[in-house]
Amino acid sequence: MKIAMIGHKRIPSREGGVEVVVESLAVRMAKSGHDVTAYNRRGKHVALGKRIDIKEYEGVRIKNIPTFENGKLNAVVYSVLASAAALFGRYDVIHFHAEGPCSMLWLPHLFGVRTVATIHGLDWRRAKWGGFATRFLKFGEKTAAKYADKIIVLSEGTKRYFAETYGRETVFLPNGTEVCDYEPPDVIREKYGLSKDGYILFLARIVPEKGLHYLLDAFADIDTDIKLVVAGAASHTEEYARAVKEKASSDSRVIFTGYVEGKELWELYHNCRAYVLPSDVEGMPLTLLEAMACGCECLVSDIETITGAGGPYVRTFRRADTRDLKEKLNDILSAPKSDKTEQIEYIKRNYSWDRITEKTVELYRE
Repeated sequence: MKIAMIGHKRIPSREGGVEVVVESLAVRMAKSGHDVTAYNRRGKHVALGKRIDIKEYEGVRIKNIPTFENGKLNAVVYSVLASAAALFGRYDVIHFHAEGPCSMLWLPHLFGVRTVATIHGLDWRRAKWGGFATRFLKFGEKTAAKYADKIIVLSEGTKRYFAETYGRETVFLPNGTEVCDYEPPDVIREKYGLSKDGYILFLARIVPEKGLHYLLDAFADIDTDIKLVVAGAASHTEEYARAVKEKASSDSRVIFTGYVEGKELWELYHNCRAYVLPSDVEGMPLTLLEAMACGCECLVSDIETITGAGGPYVRTFRRADTRDLKEKLNDILSAPKSDKTEQIEYIKRNYSWDRITEKTVELYRE
């Protein structure tokens, strides 16, 4: 089949979960013999500050669409231009990712092109968006509900939401990850002085809904020599990033690494004492799946989209409750590490990218 992907920032990139999903699906589809085009946003990688304008990646054709570097109109302009450009591609299916880009899904529908929408989360609930952005995201959600031939959701909660709000049937198809070999702490020892089991890991974009401020407050009251590593970059939330760095400035145990990728990323997962995800809002957290695949002890807030992904293998605390978070962290630090063989097998069974790609292609064929 001839397939287009619209909605991500850029591939290859780990700027967000959408980018990881699009890259994972598109590359596997191309290797299976499909003709896949990804419509990248032309411009700088948000975290690295450098341009990623390429024409091909791992068999996937790349079309670079001009848009604003930053600001509220970035996704709007990109969505309009990418959707218009895709009309000339003679695609069998155009796959839109995330609510904002879905605002233009009506255009290929109008011309009889088959469309699939993946709702990566109810993005309008995220604290970083203002009035215009929130309205734009809700419009994209409504457009997908009305016009998409198929809708993929990443949680049972979102599936219920579309049924109750729009009377729309959706397909639950989770994100995936890969189980990779252990990486010893070489890079992270040299760069940050970290050793195996010597730190707690927060790995996410530094945005309000990820709940880093809860973790910093809880960690400040814990009597331990273990460090807290904050790995990630701001995403149009520079004011919040400055505030959390100021909050942690008096605690020498807290290390901000900025954006991480490659070997450094996997070393951080494989060698942490615990991975903590204190989010208020999530679609389906890819970093949690990656942490579980690496055998991490995982402590997460008790919202359905997180606990549904982690199953019985994650520990939970009450969302936004720093006292409960502190107590659960102390419990983990005071006990020996548990065996994670069953957890890793759970990830292999339920979150294989190869299997998820096959199911996505089956959905296209329908």
